[in-house]
Amino acid sequence: MKPAYLLLAAPLALAACTARVDEARGVDHGETLLSVSASGQAESRPDRAQFQAGVETWARSAREASKANQDKIAEIVAALRELGVEEKDIQTRAVSVQRINWGDRKGQFQAGNVVEVTMRDPARAGDAVTAVTEAGANIVSGPNLSMTDPEATANLAYADAYRAARRRAEAYAEAAGMEVSRVLYIRDAGGQQGQTWLRGADAMNESAAIRTQAVAPPPPPVSMPMPEQGSPSMMVGTTRSDVYIQVDFALRDK
Repeated sequence: MKPAYLLLAAPLALAACTARVDEARGVDHGETLLSVSASGQAESRPDRAQFQAGVETWARSAREASKANQDKIAEIVAALRELGVEEKDIQTRAVSVQRINWGDRKGQFQAGNVVEVTMRDPARAGDAVTAVTEAGANIVSGPNLSMTDPEATANLAYADAYRAARRRAEAYAEAAGMEVSRVLYIRDAGGQQGQTWLRGADAMNESAAIRTQAVAPPPPPVSMPMPEQGSPSMMVGTTRSDVYIQVDFALRDK
């Protein structure tokens, strides 16, 4: 007959293992672990619009093409400054000079210059597009609407997500005749701000939700109106933040 202590060895080992798992998750004796996933949303109005404007010029020499291009860009910048756009909000994005070896302009030189314009009042982006077009811009694309502080909106969405997780936990606890004892763990699972992903604590794991999210196409170019048409209207609208979290709660009997 085997000694009694040998028969008790397996149950004792299982109990010790369970205790270690509970301690690792932060659950005390008499508590029940509940893991809840939740999402949150928040909306905000974009406060920044960015678009690109530029000009292409042609001449018999690279120097002449560059000079004509510089003069025309100066007129475009002057038109923006007259509209109230600050110098810090006008940034060169591309400069090029090349020889044309095909078509009707074969043998000539083409110079190009594109600047990116940031409008602190998105509603005035249409006025700016009209201004640069009248000043001679023949390259215009955008605008891209965004927020200067997207984190502020994301934080509102995270607060909404936590409230949703708490309500869900309380519903589970009520159904089980228990109550929420405390919060054990909160994980930021990322989310989306407009077309930009907010990467959470599990970013290194590349969650399936992020991997399968369709990539949004780039915004279409803004049409360049003729002067008599006036400024194109701007529909600023709102941008929504969607975030996801996971919260572990400890439940206890009432």
